[in-house]
Amino acid sequence: MGGGNVRESEPLRLGRILYTNVWPVYHYFDPSALSFDARTTTEVPAVLNRLLLSGELDMSPVSSFAYGTASDRFLLLPDLSVSADGPVKSILCFSKMPFAEAIRGKIALTNTSATSINLLKIIAEKAYGAKPEYVTCEPELEPMLERADAALLIGDHAIRADWADAGYVVTDLGEEWKRWTGKSMTFAIWAVSKDAASRYPERIGELSEALSASKRRSLEDLLPVARKAEAELGGKLSYWKEYFENLNYDLTRERLEGLGLYFRYAREMGLLPRDAEIQIWTDTTQIRVNE
Repeated sequence: MGGGNVRESEPLRLGRILYTNVWPVYHYFDPSALSFDARTTTEVPAVLNRLLLSGELDMSPVSSFAYGTASDRFLLLPDLSVSADGPVKSILCFSKMPFAEAIRGKIALTNTSATSINLLKIIAEKAYGAKPEYVTCEPELEPMLERADAALLIGDHAIRADWADAGYVVTDLGEEWKRWTGKSMTFAIWAVSKDAASRYPERIGELSEALSASKRRSLEDLLPVARKAEAELGGKLSYWKEYFENLNYDLTRERLEGLGLYFRYAREMGLLPRDAEIQIWTDTTQIRVNE
């Protein structure tokens, strides 16, 4: 093919989530150590979701919901996710009254992640039978709660608001999901476009192993990651160590079952345009995982 050499020389376009929750996967990952050229874009999930779906990125961690909207075009890298088997500590709903009451009024949604927004909608409407009114806002707690009865924050915005301890009721959506379904919740996954996977199988294999190796090394001792978070975001070292230890970074059968249930509920509520099929990338074949 005439364009083959040109394409081989093009950098692989990678995304990276801005939030701390992915740090264990990236702490020891050095893109310059890869055998090929890679260009990284670091952004909030909503921006990465858009870039990956529009073909401007080849591989990126994205919100689970974004993958679900176009699962036929992407494969999941094995053994990588941001999941919680219970409380997640950084996807929080703040309210002036008990959660079950607040979600029957108006909810201010962060504008940064589709997965958490739709998880809240699923919990409010399916688990509690509520029909709240939703407004989308910048992720600033006080202005959000001036407009609404409850406010959803995620990532570092949620963590900082929780630290402020302003006397609001704080509801952890990972905990709510676990209590209701008995399953873990997967918030983000690493997706590679099928186009990039077919064009660059060796690159994707090397990239997948480099990310997994970084994650494994981080999980052997989370103290360096926790120290970095303490230095850059403040808070206590003990908080960050517990925060990272609490999250799951694997993609086991259990994670996939929870993810499949989330997709099913999202589809039933009309949030997803079609059924989501979960497919895992391997260096030999594509594995389809049915719910």
